[in-house]
Amino acid sequence: MCGPSLTPGNHYFQTQSATVLKYPLKGLLRKRVLEEWQTSWKNGDTGRKIYNIMPSVSLRPTNWIREDVIFFSQHGPFPACHKRFHLSDSDYCSCGGIGTALRYATACIYTVPWHMRKPAPNFEQQWLKRVANSLVSRQKIRGIIKFMSENRDLFRPP
Repeated sequence: MCGPSLTPGNHYFQTQSATVLKYPLKGLLRKRVLEEWQTSWKNGDTGRKIYNIMPSVSLRPTNWIREDVIFFSQHGPFPACHKRFHLSDSDYCSCGGIGTALRYATACIYTVPWHMRKPAPNFEQQWLKRVANSLVSRQKIRGIIKFMSENRDLFRPP
């Protein structure tokens, strides 16, 4: 019967010295993947509305739900979005204003219970970042999107 020192696998390990990495491989791979992901995100040509709010990639979840993504990406039940993708001839809401996510959050007569203060045009990006980082503001956004989803006919162009 063979002893443990005579098995083929043990012989190999006894004759070879192990190379010790200066840094753990998992950490190096994680760093490299994040760097590549960040470069791709920075240089990409899609997702720019989200990029302007969150320019850095992260492995930590954002805790955003469906309604948050719809609002901040501006891909959803918004007449302006439908016109941009040639799904509608008009970008107007039935209330008479242009149907953008920002307008629903600040000025549309149908979403008054969830209104927030409208930012000056040159501070729109900072406003979006602040809203994205505020749970209270995101709750209002969620209310708007849910209301719009439940009352689609109300928001159709005239």
